[in-house]
Amino acid sequence: MNKRYEFLKSQKVLRLATIGKNKTLHIVPVWYLYSGKKIYIGTNTSTIKAKNVKADKRAAFCVDVGVNAPNIYGVMGQGDANLILEKNKVKTIAKKILLRYFKTLKSKSAKELLDDTNCIIEIIPEKFSVWNY
Repeated sequence: MNKRYEFLKSQKVLRLATIGKNKTLHIVPVWYLYSGKKIYIGTNTSTIKAKNVKADKRAAFCVDVGVNAPNIYGVMGQGDANLILEKNKVKTIAKKILLRYFKTLKSKSAKELLDDTNCIIEIIPEKFSVWNY
């Protein structure tokens, strides 16, 4: 596997940019899952990011670490985003995402997040940029 793949699989926070009303940008940090081909983000259809993806499929993202050279590395990308709404698929992917952040799904917080997740934003990256210093 390449460094970009390993980096995206190992990091925990992705900044997601979507396009909102009047072409305003909306940027939000999110938990995510990277499959090697797609990025998955659990959310709720009432969130701004989900509403934006429904209206405009373009999305961008950034994952980065470090503030001092030589330990600065980042990946950003652009692509089309879709909303996955099928209940069983949403719950299956949401569980995989949450297990990256919780040891089990039995905690109160994990259960609340899983219950609140009714859609998945799926990003199909078309362009990547990588930097390191």
